[in-house]
Amino acid sequence: MNQTPQSHGPALDAPKLRDLLDFLVESQLADEAADGTRPTPLCIWGSHGLGKTQLVEEHARRKGWRFKTVAPAQFEELGDLHGLPVRHEGGHTAYLPPQWVPREPGPGILLLDDLNRAPDHVLRALMQLLQRYELFSWSLPAGWQIVCTANPEGGDYTITSMDDAMRTRMLNVELSFDAKAWAEWATEAGVDPRGVAFVLTYPEVAVGPRTTPRTLVQFFARLRHIPDLAAQIDRVGTLAKACLEDVTAWEFLSFVRDGLPHLVSPEELLDAAAVGPVIARIKETSVEGDTRRVDRLALLCTRLILTVRRSRYTPTARHGKNVRALLMADILPADLRVGLYRDLQASGDAVAAMLHDAALAERMLEVL
Repeated sequence: MNQTPQSHGPALDAPKLRDLLDFLVESQLADEAADGTRPTPLCIWGSHGLGKTQLVEEHARRKGWRFKTVAPAQFEELGDLHGLPVRHEGGHTAYLPPQWVPREPGPGILLLDDLNRAPDHVLRALMQLLQRYELFSWSLPAGWQIVCTANPEGGDYTITSMDDAMRTRMLNVELSFDAKAWAEWATEAGVDPRGVAFVLTYPEVAVGPRTTPRTLVQFFARLRHIPDLAAQIDRVGTLAKACLEDVTAWEFLSFVRDGLPHLVSPEELLDAAAVGPVIARIKETSVEGDTRRVDRLALLCTRLILTVRRSRYTPTARHGKNVRALLMADILPADLRVGLYRDLQASGDAVAAMLHDAALAERMLEVL
């Protein structure tokens, strides 16, 4: 008899999960302060390398909260969880909490990383902690919340199955990969822009058993030391196959051979003293024979939006002039032109101000 695949909760991309995490920790912190109700832990399910741990740690850092992480898979015996017994002066046994247990009041997040890689007896011992935020030997200080990460059940993972009694002690969601959401994070984090362009161009090969956002970042970090990828194609291939699945490595090598890393970058467009030659290059690289490569134009538009939405981005008068010139040029199909215009309008007041121009407004009315 076939078993029904285990549900791991709603599938959310990274931005939606960050938004949910924001809501949960703030609302549950308020509830605890109001009536002492301890928070319900959150379990983030997802395949390896998606950035589950990093997402939680970045949230705590952004909030200025305390953060503690522990991997229950490292617990070999329950003393690693409960602490060691000592003889109390009154003649009874007391326990010294393990060093990893938080002692200062929150707000803070205790991350139980790769929860279902722990042995079964450790999982069962953690059930009381998940429900009551305490064990018989110690309790979490006020203001702390528990977040867990776990790999999906039913896949090729060495994990311990969690029964319903344990799963229902937590809120369960699943982190999914979205190429554009990843590219937005990667652009902000300073990942090699050639790597970002590759993932946006070939999102279908960005996730697999060996190809994950984690291994992609590892690979792209090595590319920083290779200014001309085509000139060292053999080395690039070796590094790609060392980090990624063969199919992803071959796609990246094709990406390099096709000259895609040399497409006009958002920075080139924004900073050009003379925008005419840059737009001419965009037009030249977006045509192959009699075919217009709309995919390359769409890639430029997406990367441009990601660039102007970076927290460190500061618009200038030149940027505004060059962006308006692109929107006025005939190289963009009507749908791309409208989409780029609307995305720029939604990218904050400073970016939207770059679009204030009577001629541009008239041009957009023609295509709307």
